[in-house]
Amino acid sequence: MKFSAGVITAVMAATSMGGAFAFAPQVNGASSTSLSSTASKTPTYTFTKSEEIFAEALTLMPGGVSSPVRAFKSVGGNPVVFDRVKGAYAWDVDENKYIDYVGTWGPAILGHADDDVLEAVTKTMAKGTSFGAPCPLENELAKAVIAAVPSVEMVRFTNSGTEACMGMLRLVRAHTNRENIIKFEGCYHGHADAFLVQAGSGVATLGLPDSPGVPSAATKATFCAEYNNLDSVKAIFESNKDSIAAVILEPVVGNSGFIKPDKEFLQGIRELCDANGALLVFDEVMTGFRVSYGGAQEYFGITPDVTTMGKVIGGGLPVGAYGGRKDIMEMVAPAGPMYQAGTLSGNPLAMTAGLETMKKLRAEGTYEELERKSQKLVEGMMELGKKHDHGVQGDWAGGMFGWYFADEKVRNFAQAAKSDGEKFGKWHRMMLERGVYLAPSMYEAGFMSLAHTDEDIEKTLEIADEVLSLL
Repeated sequence: MKFSAGVITAVMAATSMGGAFAFAPQVNGASSTSLSSTASKTPTYTFTKSEEIFAEALTLMPGGVSSPVRAFKSVGGNPVVFDRVKGAYAWDVDENKYIDYVGTWGPAILGHADDDVLEAVTKTMAKGTSFGAPCPLENELAKAVIAAVPSVEMVRFTNSGTEACMGMLRLVRAHTNRENIIKFEGCYHGHADAFLVQAGSGVATLGLPDSPGVPSAATKATFCAEYNNLDSVKAIFESNKDSIAAVILEPVVGNSGFIKPDKEFLQGIRELCDANGALLVFDEVMTGFRVSYGGAQEYFGITPDVTTMGKVIGGGLPVGAYGGRKDIMEMVAPAGPMYQAGTLSGNPLAMTAGLETMKKLRAEGTYEELERKSQKLVEGMMELGKKHDHGVQGDWAGGMFGWYFADEKVRNFAQAAKSDGEKFGKWHRMMLERGVYLAPSMYEAGFMSLAHTDEDIEKTLEIADEVLSLL
């Protein structure tokens, strides 16, 4: 899972280690108590057991969580504590039921706890939970990934998206014999030091100017450009001739909310990389097998040199991967000199869950159905915004979507930061109290699953209609 983003107040120089992030909007006085008006038609939830468990968690873990966005800092109040999930739904420890659009932050594309995936994992578990040695399942999942993703001729499995991006970064530098990289404001590639520059993620939500503990040397070679602005990329290339190893981006941004690229922007970056001897890297940890079976690169028809993946390819278990052209990937040890390793990489349970998930995703019409449902939800939200005089801007791609409380379409992180965070926080809590579970940050994408029904979407919009009337 990736962090959730806060608000940029100024665009900082690409190589600066200064405060690139500002405090995220937080709902003043918000707590776990209801924000709802007495005019509410829908019964609202109470969270007594969640409050008790979270209070204890605060004494055991930093912020009471194992990943920062779960603390609900940017939307106010305390998180609910889950008990179980199934299909499109989640239940908390107070037995409140939610329509879930977080989907364990993307992997639950079939819906939670799919019966076929569980059955396959159970059979594999009987053989052992970890081998620390090669197993046939690695070959099978590797073949499936290679067959699906246009850029991938060889693949290396890891344990998380962050780990995949760390390996990828070392690889592109080793292959090109260059150190500098270009990333984009608001794109998040895990919590490795070199990427925590204008990352558009949890460091901002928590009000931290990047992150303490990151040495200045770790980010000196990281340059930041503006998403959907090709001229900003050109300028960096022109000022740093023959020194850029790679341009790295989320081909659809899921860590500044949801921002779709212009296809011309992606094509222009492809051409700039080719002209300057740099590699193009798509971080498809979110978008891989999510916006289409071949990822965003298939969706937009732009092929990168290297791709990072995760989430869906593990079917809900911890997983990551990076892959690319054979001549690049053969730099990786033990085939080549670039070292990267992981004790639990290629874990048999994760390989099994990924294989079973991908088998189902190959069914005809899968992504058309995901996109239809995402479109229905987003367009419904925008219409409700008009109805209640709240500016709502949104978009979608396959089973991924998002919206902002804003009057104009959002094309980059700076524009996303101008959307109404206070309104989002109040709206989020009121939706939660009525049984709709959304990412607790306006800087996180939403995820549709095959298990969501039209009735679920209509119920969500019915609740949103009421909540928007009360804001």
